[in-house]
Amino acid sequence: MKTQQILQKCLEDWKNISRLDFCLLNADDSIYASTCDKNLPAASRLEEFKDGQALCVSNTSCCLYKILEGSQLIFVLIVWGNGEAMTTIGELAVCQIQSLLTAYAEKNDKNMFMQNLLLDSYSEVDAFNRAKKLHVATSVRRAVFLVETKQAKDENALATIRNIFSARTKDFITALDDSGIIIVRELQSTETYEDLQSIAFMLVDMLNTEAMTSAWVSYSNIADDIKHLSNAYKEARTALEVGKIFYAEKNVFGYSKLGIGRLIYQLPVSICEMFIDEIFKDETLDSLDEETLITIRTFFENNLNLSETSRQLYVHRNTLVYRFEKLQKKFGLDIRTFEDALTFKLSMMVVDYIKYCVNQRS
Repeated sequence: MKTQQILQKCLEDWKNISRLDFCLLNADDSIYASTCDKNLPAASRLEEFKDGQALCVSNTSCCLYKILEGSQLIFVLIVWGNGEAMTTIGELAVCQIQSLLTAYAEKNDKNMFMQNLLLDSYSEVDAFNRAKKLHVATSVRRAVFLVETKQAKDENALATIRNIFSARTKDFITALDDSGIIIVRELQSTETYEDLQSIAFMLVDMLNTEAMTSAWVSYSNIADDIKHLSNAYKEARTALEVGKIFYAEKNVFGYSKLGIGRLIYQLPVSICEMFIDEIFKDETLDSLDEETLITIRTFFENNLNLSETSRQLYVHRNTLVYRFEKLQKKFGLDIRTFEDALTFKLSMMVVDYIKYCVNQRS
């Protein structure tokens, strides 16, 4: 909730309790929040009050209060009413508003600190000093989650995630750009990578049911110190990219579970193209029809088990054998053998990576 909405609600609550009307004016005398449409004090009177030394002035109909941040005037609070309690209520309102502004400013400072920390904008000494000043623990276990929805700029997703972690005051939820939502989660000593994976699946499920949006979620390795969080953020970004390239059928990607995909991702495109030319020569994977591709993927998912693959695809075992023999004639690879299956699987992943790089350049 934005500061203006919070303060508006506070004024309305105070009115319901005290039966007084309240109005917050910006330094330029424009209305920031109000509980009524009463006429404001004359501009000359407001100017005289702002220029004077007094923090509060009153007459028979209203009281004016200065709300300061340091020595700078932020707001003028007007309280309409009469009675001995009016002054006390006004002073309490000023204290409450200043406390809210301080809390909001500290929250924004922490948010900015965490963003800069993830971007590796601080030296190690500077990071520790700023963390200490903002009361951010430095030597606790944390992990970085990156959530990317399949609909750009999904405000419902951000609201849902904030709601999910609303009780966890030591977690940070932020965003560096339009590409995703970042969650820096503080971990207990007993939490493991299996727990991180469970959290990631929970986020996918909650976004699907609560925000009605599909999402990918990646997570980093565990960082034991605040100085390692920038690396953790890079790991989460890498996991998301690698996962979307090589494991498109999945929604959750852990940096420690990327396997061969991470290795291929680090190879130069020229090496990948050379590998594909050596394996397929004049042929291409694009020449395969969708039915054959589904058959190959299902066969790999079932650990080269012909019987289980034929059962899942509702085709006869001999039909599968016929398809694989056609594939062998086309590419010279018999994927029923481990070595050729491994070569073909790697080739499929390398082709996906080359296509991704071409799309990134275009």
